[in-house]
Amino acid sequence: MSTFRRSLLRTLLPSALLTAGAAYALASWNWCGRWEERAPQVLSQVRGEGSLRAGAAKVALSPPFPVVLAGYPPPRPEASQAELPLHARAVVLEAGGARVGVVSLELLFVTPEIVDQVRERAARAGVREVLVVATHTHSAFGGYDSRWVAQLSGTGRYRPASVNAAVAGASEALEKAVASLADVTLEVGGAADAGLVYSRTGGEVPDGQLTRVVLRGADGPVAEVLVFAAHATLLGRRQALVDPDYPGRLSALREEAGQGVTLFVQGSEGNASVAFSEGEGAGRAMGFARKLSALVDGATPGPVAGPVRLAFARVQVALPRPDASRLVPAFTRAAGDNFLCGSSPREAEVDALALGPLALLTVPGEPTTGAGRALASLSGATHVLGLANGYVGYVDTPEQVSGGKGESRRQYFGPSLLERLGTAARVASGAVGFAPGT
Repeated sequence: MSTFRRSLLRTLLPSALLTAGAAYALASWNWCGRWEERAPQVLSQVRGEGSLRAGAAKVALSPPFPVVLAGYPPPRPEASQAELPLHARAVVLEAGGARVGVVSLELLFVTPEIVDQVRERAARAGVREVLVVATHTHSAFGGYDSRWVAQLSGTGRYRPASVNAAVAGASEALEKAVASLADVTLEVGGAADAGLVYSRTGGEVPDGQLTRVVLRGADGPVAEVLVFAAHATLLGRRQALVDPDYPGRLSALREEAGQGVTLFVQGSEGNASVAFSEGEGAGRAMGFARKLSALVDGATPGPVAGPVRLAFARVQVALPRPDASRLVPAFTRAAGDNFLCGSSPREAEVDALALGPLALLTVPGEPTTGAGRALASLSGATHVLGLANGYVGYVDTPEQVSGGKGESRRQYFGPSLLERLGTAARVASGAVGFAPGT
């Protein structure tokens, strides 16, 4: 090495080290501030009992092509068209003066921004209580989440046009559902096939349970709601076309068979993956949809006699401080916490919906099988639904989080996340009238 180079190195190296050290110190400073702790708050609630009315509708979404596909880390493909259209499907329920809307979007997840705008427009149409869920499709369009973590890890660059596309479809579906309200009867059935799913990361094993809810009018089914838990990832990350994956195909099959507008709702799918390997791409998704549809046919629904109880409650809960300890190397823990703090919500919404014998609890994330069972035990819910009214990431049990196991390796918050959501779940379930043991 020449004398000049050695001299230049001696001059620049201290400066570079000081710059790196200053950047590390700056990133490690506690930028999170104080995270408020407060008791869960009931935001709204409604109760009614009587004869049941329902209306349903589906509306095709109009993505702002070209769009990035959401669901996987970079690099992500960009799509200029759809293999099959994505849809918003909605059902509006009414009993004893209470009215509740449920809308399912064929997206990876939904954000508070989408939910707030949908509720604002739904209120103008006469539906003040709305539950917004996602099918968790990993081949839908992205661009609708403004948070840094989401843009980097799953949804791509934020675009208001993507938000508008989701809101427009959901709102139109709810408006059409209101316009079609008619007398219905409620029927509920269930079936299970544990061979359809497996646990991708350990923890409690998913059981392949499927619940079928039929709202039957004078001329046949008005709507069908299907609850099942399994990631919608059958197309893989190389898919270059917008596609609804197996949930959209399942809904379409049921609708073609005359079962009314069919909403697919994810249960506790945090660690649940599809155990089906026949075919590939779109063929694999269709094959699994057909197999799941056969399971639905076996879930013969029974009628619910007498007046139907309908109740809904929204509860807001303060979240714990983000915890990056399982996501980044130890020496960058503070910087990782800061990054998550800038992108993580400080509150979340937990809802409870009672419909006849069904006691449904919803959380804004991906609860694992174990977390779902814990929440059901705490609240008395018959079902715990994920991907609802926002997104806080994965929700695993404290034991898994403390051991750095399972889906907790992707969880943005520490072991206390499930406890916080559980506290809100008890408040929500009490507000609608179901309790542990129901």
